[in-house]
Amino acid sequence: MQSVIQSAKRLIIKVGSSLVTNDGKGLDAGAIARWAEQIAQLRALGKEVVLVSSGAVAEGMQRLGFDKRPTGIHHLQACAAVGQMGLAQIYETSFRKHELHTAQVLLTHADLADRERYLNARSTLFALLQLGVVPVINENDTVVTDEIKFGDNDTLGALVANLIEADALVILTDQPGLFTADPRKDPAATLITEARAGDPALELIAGGTGTGIGRGGMLTKILAAKRAATSGAHTVIAWGREESVLTRLAAGEAIGTQLNAETAQLTARKQWMADHLQTAGRVVLDAGAVQKLTSEGKSLLPIGVVEVAGEFGRGDVITCVDASGRAIARGMSNYTSSDARRIIRHPSSEIHAILGFVEEPELVHRDNMVLL
Repeated sequence: MQSVIQSAKRLIIKVGSSLVTNDGKGLDAGAIARWAEQIAQLRALGKEVVLVSSGAVAEGMQRLGFDKRPTGIHHLQACAAVGQMGLAQIYETSFRKHELHTAQVLLTHADLADRERYLNARSTLFALLQLGVVPVINENDTVVTDEIKFGDNDTLGALVANLIEADALVILTDQPGLFTADPRKDPAATLITEARAGDPALELIAGGTGTGIGRGGMLTKILAAKRAATSGAHTVIAWGREESVLTRLAAGEAIGTQLNAETAQLTARKQWMADHLQTAGRVVLDAGAVQKLTSEGKSLLPIGVVEVAGEFGRGDVITCVDASGRAIARGMSNYTSSDARRIIRHPSSEIHAILGFVEEPELVHRDNMVLL
C-alpha cells in the first residue's frame, strides 16, 4: 500500500489535544514546532495545507488552574477564550520561523449550515490558500455551547475537507491507528492498515471515548472518515508522535490506517446539504417512499410522508427518515412545515385544492436531495 498523501494536493491535517498540550499540561512548544516544520516541508512540495487544531480548552484549563476538564458550560467557554490566545500565538511564532503566515479561523456548525455563511467561509479559505497562508481552524467554543458539549475536531476536520474539496484528511492522534480490537485489552489485536471509508464493520470495531483532555475517540475518527469520503477525500489515521509522520506520508510511506474514499464526489450544493449536522426538521417516510428514494432515485412526494416533525421554512434543509428513525436523506423542502403537515398522505394533484396554491409537486425534489 502506498500512502494517498503522496499524490494529494490539498490536505486537512487534524491534531488532537494530547499531541499539542503535553497531555493537558499546557501547550507543547516543541511538538508544535515540529508540526510547523513538517507542514513547511509539505508546502515546499506544492501542497496546500489547512490545520485543524485542538488544544484551546486544554491550554485554557492549564492557564486558569483547572486540574480536570470543567463541567460547567461557562467555565468551558472561559477556558476556550483564554486558550485560543495562547494557541494562536504559538502557531504564529512557530510558522514564522519558516516564513509562513498563519490565519486563525473559528467556525461553528451553524457557519456551515447557513448557505451564505458556508460560501463565505469557503471563499475565505480558498483565498488564504491562494496567498500561501496556513489556516489554523478550531471550533468557536467561546460562544457556541452545544459545540463544546457535543462537538469534536475530528468531525470539524471532515466538514472542512468537504468545504474546500480537499484530497485527503490526516487525523493525528495518540493511537497508531485502528486495530481489529482494543490492543489494551486484546494482545492479539492487529493494526488495520487499509479499509474502505464508510464500511459499517469499522464502526463496530471502533469504540471507546476520548481521554480526559480530548473529546473524540476512535469512533469519531471513523465517522469523520465516512463523512470526508462523501466529497472524495481519503483519510489517514496515524500516531502523531511517529517520527516525521507527515513528511513520510507525503513521501508515500504507509503509516497508520488508511481509509479510502470510493464514493463519487458530490456536487457542491449536495455536499452542503450532507454536511448539515442539525436540520430544521424531519419527515417520516413510508416504505414505498423509502424504496423510491433509495433504489429508484425519485423525488419525495407528499403522499409518501406519514409525519412531519419540527418547524421549518421553504428552502430549509430537512432530514428524511424511515419508520425506525434511520436517516435516509437530506434535502431542501419546497414547503413550510405547516403546509407540509396539510398535504402529507395526499397525491400531488390535490395540493392546490388543499393549500390554494402549488409551489412544486414534490415536497423535496431529487436535485435538491442527497442520500445518506
